[in-house]
Amino acid sequence: MPSMNKLYPFLFLVVYLAAFSLTAFSQLNGRSTAHEYDENCTTIMVGRLATTDGSVITSHTCDGNYRTWLEIFPRTRHEKGAMHPVYAGMLHTEEAWDMGRVTKKGEIPEAGETYAYLNTAYPCLNEKQLAIGETTIYGREELVNEEGMFLIEELQKIALQRCRTAREAIRLIGRLAEEYGYADLAECITIADPMEVWQMEIAGSGKGKPSAIWCAQRIPDDHAGVAANIPRISVIDFNNPDYFIYSTDLQKVARKLGYWDGKEPLKFWKILGDRKPFAIREFYVLSSLAPSLNLSIDDDELPFSVKPEKKLSVTDVMKFFRETYEGTPWDMTRNLLVTVKRKDESGNEIEEKVVSPVVSNWMNNDLRTLLNELEPGVIERQRTIAIAGCSYSHVIQCRSWLPDEVGAVAWFSFDNPGQSPRIPVFSGVLRLPQSFSICGQHRYRQDAALWSFRETNRLATVNWSRSRPLIEPAVAGLEKKAFEEMPAVEKRVVELVSQGKNEEAREYLTQYTSDFAYSAMRRWEELKVTLWGMFGRGF
Repeated sequence: MPSMNKLYPFLFLVVYLAAFSLTAFSQLNGRSTAHEYDENCTTIMVGRLATTDGSVITSHTCDGNYRTWLEIFPRTRHEKGAMHPVYAGMLHTEEAWDMGRVTKKGEIPEAGETYAYLNTAYPCLNEKQLAIGETTIYGREELVNEEGMFLIEELQKIALQRCRTAREAIRLIGRLAEEYGYADLAECITIADPMEVWQMEIAGSGKGKPSAIWCAQRIPDDHAGVAANIPRISVIDFNNPDYFIYSTDLQKVARKLGYWDGKEPLKFWKILGDRKPFAIREFYVLSSLAPSLNLSIDDDELPFSVKPEKKLSVTDVMKFFRETYEGTPWDMTRNLLVTVKRKDESGNEIEEKVVSPVVSNWMNNDLRTLLNELEPGVIERQRTIAIAGCSYSHVIQCRSWLPDEVGAVAWFSFDNPGQSPRIPVFSGVLRLPQSFSICGQHRYRQDAALWSFRETNRLATVNWSRSRPLIEPAVAGLEKKAFEEMPAVEKRVVELVSQGKNEEAREYLTQYTSDFAYSAMRRWEELKVTLWGMFGRGF
């Protein structure tokens, strides 16, 4: 196994500069930490019979240089005949009012009343417990038709404004994409309500009149699934509407495009892409959930979903989003060893090899390239689930036994999900802290909530082995606080709603989320000061 002893004298300086300066700067300028092909977002779904509490779960990591401002867009009444504008470019704005790089693609008839929703870069939750995760597929380029009206985030927004259930959302999104045209790269959105969760994959229909091809498959209630930039829906059962919903004339269009011969079972992933329908993230999650299936990374295809061998809590799902494959064959630090001296129980000095304290699985491409140049093959690059290049992430629970105001909760975090705490944002929340309304991707802004976490997280990677005992307990402490307080919060909201005090319940939840958010930001600011005290001298 290669040793890093000869690199140790200058490795600390390299990591200090690369981990803090280069990583943060590259994110601000749109550079991805991904490999040569696109690997961005991850979403994990869990059916209600596969969770410990009966909740339905969807999720999303918004990996890449996307806006980090978010807001609660309120419930709105619209005049008869009003039109809804459809935009492109909202993913990279600095504040909600920033329309500098936004273009209007068209408009559609407005609904009479629209629901309040959590407006993230990819809108994710409404007041009726409808929740959506997202991961871009990067499918066949020839399917893209930029003349179409809709990008995926606009379809998500409209579905949240107008729908209560996952099936309603799927049908609305499909109808709008076919009628007005889908202009985006192929996408996967994972749509949940308090009873079920679906995976919907959609693409344009190529040249000619803009339209769309799409299919949605339901995750069985006792199963869990994962999607990560690769189409996953396999054989479509056209006679099972309880598990499959699909675009008009899908079979006819698939034959016309030349992606299906009309004889073999129609595998939807073969329509959208031409590569193996899974990679390391899908394999890791599914094989971890159901080890007895003996899944292999060398398999040609994996199950669409699996029945977990133990039921999952929402904290189990959060743990997956902190995953870097540490201790497995895919751990990128496993060969980056240094020799350290310590005393054994008898007081004798002994030597042992340990992973260098100044490396982590969040090394950027430049540092990995340098280390492989110095010691060829020392790092085999893997796409971890948690990455430093994450804008934000959420894990959303939808819970049928609670009133809508508190029934759904988006466990939201800024920046690297392997380092940042999660803040509960309930479906009934009316407002968010002011610093949440400012994107931190364009420049360093102390008034942007993102930087309360990003600055601390980057500084922690200067020497992760020393920072980790500070960061991970802080994450766990805030998580513990939230879950210990949750029963009392839920009880209070149930009482208020039962008394007809719905607005008072929403105000109560708004204050709770705001207080929790400020507490998390203060804690990370405190950690930043501690870390500068540890590493500020540069050694």
